[in-house]
Amino acid sequence: MKLVKSLFAVAIATITLTQTAQAFEERVVALVNDTPIMQSQIRTMLGKKTVTKASQRMAIDQLIDDILVQQAMREANVTISPQAVHQAVENVAIQNGITYGQLLDTLDYQGITLEEFKHNIAQQMAMEQVRHISIGKSIQVSPQQVQTLAKELMAKDKSAGKLKTVMGKEHRISHILLKTNPILNDRQAKAKLNSLIADINSGKTTFEEAAKVHSVDYASGADGGDLGFNPLGIYAPEFADVASKSKKNQISAPFKSQFGWHILKVTDVRNSDRTEDAYHQRAYQQLVNKQAEEASKDWIKTLRKAANIQYIGQ
Repeated sequence: MKLVKSLFAVAIATITLTQTAQAFEERVVALVNDTPIMQSQIRTMLGKKTVTKASQRMAIDQLIDDILVQQAMREANVTISPQAVHQAVENVAIQNGITYGQLLDTLDYQGITLEEFKHNIAQQMAMEQVRHISIGKSIQVSPQQVQTLAKELMAKDKSAGKLKTVMGKEHRISHILLKTNPILNDRQAKAKLNSLIADINSGKTTFEEAAKVHSVDYASGADGGDLGFNPLGIYAPEFADVASKSKKNQISAPFKSQFGWHILKVTDVRNSDRTEDAYHQRAYQQLVNKQAEEASKDWIKTLRKAANIQYIGQ
């Protein structure tokens, strides 16, 4: 009986010591928009790796990035349709030169279920949309910046004898731009734009909402694709040609320019002297493109700029 009591006492002591150690370890090491990161999470992430100040900071930063991505996805309320995921899975098979059935066999061989694969694809698609939205929100161009650069551009053209008065017809155009990449080729970009046109025409969405979600021209996308009033001469030849032939408020067929794949609609037309406005638009576009290029290099940094991050006891 004494032996049983002794063992019981040892067990209680062991549990108490374990709980005390865990309580000592379980402390907040960082806050991300008021979401705590605990020391135990760092231990779990590092596993059997040696815990150093540098490795702990790297683990904290990785957890911060993960939390920011998840928060951004919740805030954006991005949803990916099952049809879009299925199409993406079929695209993976096409790009790898195999049939859908062969893709399923490959997944099965690797121990990955189709549902798991679809879940991962949906997550990647959602993150890409969140990335577009985050980059668009990060772009901030002040009127003073635009005015200063516009004056510089006008002065430069004037000194070079290239300053031309912009007169005549101006088109107000909205567009949606897609750019090809390793997982989106020309055929798929065109198909995606045709799908968006069908959704707009059927009333499932509007041109403006589609531009906000899908256009990679982040500045105009945030404004529903609106590029404002401009002479057609400032646009790429292919873009200007389609716009010149488009009827008011009619969505064009998908077409390709040096910048990617577009659809557009002309929302208004007017005649006036818009020389200064043209230079302002040119300056604005240059400033936006520069910011978008910098932000797209590492969009996680874009999320960090807008976040409240506190390191505790580091």
